[in-house]
Amino acid sequence: MVKKMKSSHNRDLVSGMDEKSFYVDDKSAQSIPVPVTHRPAVTSSRKKWGRRLALLLAFLCTVHFVSDFKRTRHNGHGGQNYGILSALTRHASKKGSVLRGKEAEQLFLSVPDTDSAIAASRVYAGRPHMAGTAGDFDTAKYFLAHLQEELQINRSSSDVPLYSAGSRESREATPLDRSLEILGDDGNPIWSAELEEVADGTDPYAFKKMIYAHYGRQKDFDALVEAGVNFSGKIVLTRYGGVFRGLKIKRAQELGAAAVLIYSDPRDDGTVTVENGYVPYPHGPARNPTSVQRGSVQFLSLYPGDPSTPGYPSYENSTRVEGGSKPTIPSLPISWVNAEVLLKHLEDGHEGPTIRLVNNVDEKVTPIWNVMGVIPGHVKSEVVVIGAHRDAWVTGASDPSSGTVSLSEVIRGFGVLLKKGWRPLRTILITSWDGEEFGLVGSTEWGEDFSEWIKDHVVAYVNMDTSASGSRLKAAGSPLLAHLLRETAEQIPHPTSEERSLWDARGDPGTLFGEHMNAEIAAMHEDDLLAADSIGVSPLGSGSDYTIFLQYHGVPSTDGGFTSTLHDPVYHYHSIFDSQYWQELYGDPGFSRHVAIAKHTGLQVLRLSGDIILPFNTTHYSVELESYLDKVVSIAAAGSYDVDLSPLRGSLHALQSASLELDCAKTKAERKLRKILKQLKKKHAIRHKIRRKVHKAICKLKKVFGKHKCEPKDKHKDTERERPHRQPSQHLLDAIQRVQSVNKRLIAFERSFISKDGIKDREWYKHLGVAPGKWSGYGATTFPGITEALTMDKNATAAAYEAERLKVLIDDLVETLRL
Repeated sequence: MVKKMKSSHNRDLVSGMDEKSFYVDDKSAQSIPVPVTHRPAVTSSRKKWGRRLALLLAFLCTVHFVSDFKRTRHNGHGGQNYGILSALTRHASKKGSVLRGKEAEQLFLSVPDTDSAIAASRVYAGRPHMAGTAGDFDTAKYFLAHLQEELQINRSSSDVPLYSAGSRESREATPLDRSLEILGDDGNPIWSAELEEVADGTDPYAFKKMIYAHYGRQKDFDALVEAGVNFSGKIVLTRYGGVFRGLKIKRAQELGAAAVLIYSDPRDDGTVTVENGYVPYPHGPARNPTSVQRGSVQFLSLYPGDPSTPGYPSYENSTRVEGGSKPTIPSLPISWVNAEVLLKHLEDGHEGPTIRLVNNVDEKVTPIWNVMGVIPGHVKSEVVVIGAHRDAWVTGASDPSSGTVSLSEVIRGFGVLLKKGWRPLRTILITSWDGEEFGLVGSTEWGEDFSEWIKDHVVAYVNMDTSASGSRLKAAGSPLLAHLLRETAEQIPHPTSEERSLWDARGDPGTLFGEHMNAEIAAMHEDDLLAADSIGVSPLGSGSDYTIFLQYHGVPSTDGGFTSTLHDPVYHYHSIFDSQYWQELYGDPGFSRHVAIAKHTGLQVLRLSGDIILPFNTTHYSVELESYLDKVVSIAAAGSYDVDLSPLRGSLHALQSASLELDCAKTKAERKLRKILKQLKKKHAIRHKIRRKVHKAICKLKKVFGKHKCEPKDKHKDTERERPHRQPSQHLLDAIQRVQSVNKRLIAFERSFISKDGIKDREWYKHLGVAPGKWSGYGATTFPGITEALTMDKNATAAAYEAERLKVLIDDLVETLRL
């Protein structure tokens, strides 16, 4: 059950500001002087001067009156027009100009700092906070208080604003009793595994036959089956890596296995191993041999979220089913210390001893807590969401606390901007997701619950998960946002090298080298790097909270952070050793990477929420789509499949052409609007100058007739009162509508790949352009319907059908772009 804590920047959030019309400011009449009916006698010279002033005053007052007369209530252009107009023409209520654009970005980038990041990390990673626990609820309250303080949200009472009505609930399983033993011929244990991780004081935080199946990938199992291995009733031992852990269990279950063990192998640690002379953590950077990687074993590539409510929100009273994404056989993660003993008993490389595995778990429905805050924009019908999950398997200094810390720094930056008078063009929703580690539960259930609202309003999602666990920057996202990812990263200094930019960190290899390194892991690492597109951005599969946005709703999303390389201190993923001590000593000493990611993601949100034209590059996307097709063509050729993909290529070429036309429309629409705004600014300056002269003339007249001295006129206060309520010209309204039309087509681009029927055999995933690989889980498969028809079903007819489905979507998109 997901409970939601919600706050907004001001009380105007639900008042419907987008429905506000233009109106006359009654206070403006006070600037017209009341006619004088009695005045003291004056000398003839003063009388002559008085007549001249009176004539001048009459002329200036006429100008003033005509200007005021043109102000009128305007009921025909509310909503977005008003929001955009207000954003582009308003002045600050305090002295100084409105904070926007580059000025706002520079101020934001000056805010995130390492001391604040370290302090926040020590709070979030200072104690365990697994989803649904008391520690988790404490972090939710802390995050909420941070939102309230930095965004100046009124706290009317001491009660936590906790909402359970309409929220989601989620199932989770936690171990109650577990054991692992090798049995002798007489059935008695000859070895019992120590299943607890062993930490010393240095880090204060911190009965079946067995078959070895390497990484537990589909191809590893298939190779063993071809070799005559029978998995029925056996316990399978696999190592972490290659594919999502849940899919190792899925394949073993399909082959009739009784259970699965998964261990962390030092061969996957690159050069940072004991073999190369590195000392194990906490006394050195190598792997602590007792470390255990926890993790969800849900079949993520079928569907994420609560397994018992597939495709619909999980409420406390929801109808629950036995979903197909939950394993039916037990599994257990173990350490290298225990796996090494089991591996020594292998015969013929894969057959092992008889072992007994016990893993009793407790399944229950328990509350989890999403925390949300809103910064209302001028345009409330368009929303940019930024989020990070908060729950951890233990203390989670890297995953997820580094992401939460970076998000906290983003919030501090936004808070400073708000205090300076900034307000975004589009609304910003800030989210702290819960239950991510149990299968993306918090975000998925929320996204299923508010499906229509997301489709109607959310224009982009920026995800933060692990900000810092190594030295290499990884940028991933929709091709629509690839240029935005690169451009914003190029504006930010490299966290440890002054002469380079953050974007250059994509090539950082780490600093801990050695003579020995496993060739297979090196090749897998290289394949991961090659997945990036021509700009350097990798496609999104699944494994974090962007999944519901991109794969289910077609909302363009980004994700990024510093990841561990084969030459970095070993990152003890999902272990007790992912601790604050490790983070400060090895992960990100000084926390400069935490801060760099905060600046990068915050800058993305500022552009997405503030640019007149959404920073979406449809042309890059349309070109990347053809590269996806090239991969499919290569697969078909390699397998000698007779499938005609030329009609699909023709549709992609039409899409590229339509996108170029949209590029021209984008440029013209923004240029026209800015030209009109520049003219309005010039006219306003002239009008303002006249008004000030009128004011001065009135003051002089009052002085002549012995009235009290005029008070100085606050020009900033005057413009704040005048500017927003003027009747907009039709030229301006037309320019705004052209911008809106362009933005609607940009938003439609990603959404156009969403198919109501979804992807074969896993219909929850609805994006026909990209999806998590059916047998990889985390990694992305482009054009998944066609690709899987060829590589898994071995069916050219099915591939042709999938190509036609995709072609129909693309042809519809072409028509949309050309409207």
